[in-house]
Amino acid sequence: MNLNNIQPASGSTHNSKRIGRGQGSGKGGTSTKGHKGQKARAGYSEKIGFEGGQMPLQRRLPKFGFKNVNRKEYRAINLDSIQNLVDTKGISGEITKEVLVANGLASKNDLIKILGRGDLKANVSISANKFTKSAEEAITKAGGKAITL
Repeated sequence: MNLNNIQPASGSTHNSKRIGRGQGSGKGGTSTKGHKGQKARAGYSEKIGFEGGQMPLQRRLPKFGFKNVNRKEYRAINLDSIQNLVDTKGISGEITKEVLVANGLASKNDLIKILGRGDLKANVSISANKFTKSAEEAITKAGGKAITL
């Protein structure tokens, strides 16, 4: 086998229809576009959502919802994730944003909120942007501190 005798698999390629090349081709005259009308003209392209002049769906349905431009998104981290981090990585003392980023629990631009799911047995102080009440209680109960940034 050489590069000069490679062929595509049989049936995988088709001849493209050559339109507008005379009556003998069977695709001459109107070039498969029918007679007159908007779609027969050069340069025609249907707009997205166009329904032939009927009121389009996106204009028939009412607007709803509200996007708050001042919304703050927080990366939620549960206490069981922090306990898992302490157990597997052997982290003790203080857990800061840098520690969480280094261990893949958050990104460097995230705001962090600690949630109260799971048990925290380790005596650690955690620095984050926000804490839920249950998380704060569990941290202090374990002998640690919840430091709000």
